[in-house]
Amino acid sequence: MKPFPMIALLAASAPLALTTAPVSALAQTQAEEVRSLPAAGLALSQDVPDPFDTPYPGGTITIDVDATDLARGLFRTTETIPVAPGTEKLTLLYPQWRPGEHEGLAKIRNLNGIRFTVDGKDVAWERDPVELYAFHLDLPEGASEVVAHLVYTSPLRPSEGRIVMTPEMLNLKFEEMTLYPAGHYVRRIAVKPTVTFPAGWDVATALDGMARSGDTVTWAQTDYQTLVDSPIFAGEYHREWDLGHDARLQAFAHDPEELEASDERIASIRALVDEAVILFGNQQWDHYDFLLGLTDDLGDIGLEHHRSSENTLPPDTFEDWEKNEYRVDLLPHELVHSWNGKFRRPVGSWTPDYRQPTQNELLWVYEGQTQYWDLPLSVRSGMQSKAMVLGEIARSAAEYVNEPGRAWRSLADTTNDPQIGQRAAKPYYSYARGEEYYNEGALVWLEADMLIRSETNGRKSLDDFAKLFFGGHPGDWGEITYDFGDVVDTLNAVHPHDWATFLRERVYAPGAPAPLKGIQLGGYELVFKDEPNPFDASLMAKGALRLEHSLGMVLNESGTVTSVIWDGVAFKAGIVSGAEIVAVNGKEYSAETMKKAITAARESGTIDLLVKRGGRYTTVSVAYDGGLRWPWLEKAVKGTAHIDRWLEPRR
Repeated sequence: MKPFPMIALLAASAPLALTTAPVSALAQTQAEEVRSLPAAGLALSQDVPDPFDTPYPGGTITIDVDATDLARGLFRTTETIPVAPGTEKLTLLYPQWRPGEHEGLAKIRNLNGIRFTVDGKDVAWERDPVELYAFHLDLPEGASEVVAHLVYTSPLRPSEGRIVMTPEMLNLKFEEMTLYPAGHYVRRIAVKPTVTFPAGWDVATALDGMARSGDTVTWAQTDYQTLVDSPIFAGEYHREWDLGHDARLQAFAHDPEELEASDERIASIRALVDEAVILFGNQQWDHYDFLLGLTDDLGDIGLEHHRSSENTLPPDTFEDWEKNEYRVDLLPHELVHSWNGKFRRPVGSWTPDYRQPTQNELLWVYEGQTQYWDLPLSVRSGMQSKAMVLGEIARSAAEYVNEPGRAWRSLADTTNDPQIGQRAAKPYYSYARGEEYYNEGALVWLEADMLIRSETNGRKSLDDFAKLFFGGHPGDWGEITYDFGDVVDTLNAVHPHDWATFLRERVYAPGAPAPLKGIQLGGYELVFKDEPNPFDASLMAKGALRLEHSLGMVLNESGTVTSVIWDGVAFKAGIVSGAEIVAVNGKEYSAETMKKAITAARESGTIDLLVKRGGRYTTVSVAYDGGLRWPWLEKAVKGTAHIDRWLEPRR
């Protein structure tokens, strides 16, 4: 059981006391003026009890959420917490380290209007001075229950956080608007939820035992862990599709026409579930719901849960699948997490409550292999074309060919980035690196798969690993943890190899080569062309211009620089993020003007850019003659390659 890092270093039973030490003669001789120098006395105390695998003794907590205030974006919670006879003190916690989010930055700033009452009378509370997500209450004699009155002021603008409520749709996450008693595993805390929704709205969630009276919906008693793992989508316009294998697609939209999905589209999502069950050898749920918001107004999300997933895609996804095709692998990604990340979970990522920090070291398995599997499942099911997925692989691989940050930062260290970087934009991403455990992790797993296929002449593959590692427990929606050794042992069970060294060299060592070996073993090669591959073309469809492999920068539709490659062409010319390209060779900026100038520079060797940064205009002469360059994968062998086999349907 690990407490917060500070407490781990300073654990003691008495509060911190500061004393003023006398100023020494040496200190006085070193300074002309006297300085009072306090010295630390006793260490900080730990006033929040650690969790134990025992049931909460007070009984079932009832949670009532009023989610009807659409105009003001408010969720009002009344939470009734029974307490065992004789309870004098109660500590309630706000969930901080939430499963699947990796960064441990729950937005407690949005929890307001906090009041506690016993028998209708206010009870004083105190926030813990060290653990700011903990609330301490001294209960009056004879108290049998405490009522918490909470107001979750959900963001109204993206600058305030992710928007979760609009006039036609909402995404309710119980962990954002509830508290739970400290001292127990969250799976041992019984709760019974009720939510009142806007008039006439449909509701979808993985919670069991739904009963409805007007616009008030209740569910069967469950535990707090399951409650947190069971978000709700609700809205005015909703459609449901049966996908087989006890899975359903629950789609919500701002306009009913956006829910008109063709039979072909739904068939591909149904095939996705088929292919996933074939891959892993079982379904890892008793029932599963894809919760899907077709919206630009609700904040973007793709978050895994064991029996559901939270997803948002553009409103016209069903109407114009081809335009949005590059984004729809969100659904296979979150589905795979039911097996990888939820059922099988890295030992450091599993915690008994939401107070203990998660450890992300094995995210290159948790997220990296999930990213890897969403690629073939997208093609095997028909949700994405083979060309689209090959383009996505090419884009990822090309990024790592010339990524300066690889020299100092290992792939394993990027698993700390959710906490270090807080998922904020970085001035020089290619030098700082980011959450590379997704895409580079996928390429490491591609190499492992292609190595197995090559050395067994196609008799074995990572598909066999998937069945051994994630399968064998049909319908089990509990958790089984794993560590590095478990991964290595299962790989060796599929095909003997020095997998420990293989993974350590690619994952844990800085300066690792660009992860291209899997592409090569798979019968393809990375090449560059003067036109974008389908994936890059989709990324640039709204006017952005990705020039990472030519001028070393990315521009938005208005010509503002959004990213610069460290030590690339633009970097050397002094162009940085936030600068605006106003003119190209004397002509007003447009994406087409820039592309023509880059092509013409094959002969001239230079491009003149008028750059605005702040209130200053500068003419920059950029030396470059390499032409337009976008990455592609091209087949390097005759006949069917291993990558071709990898992408073939299994049905």
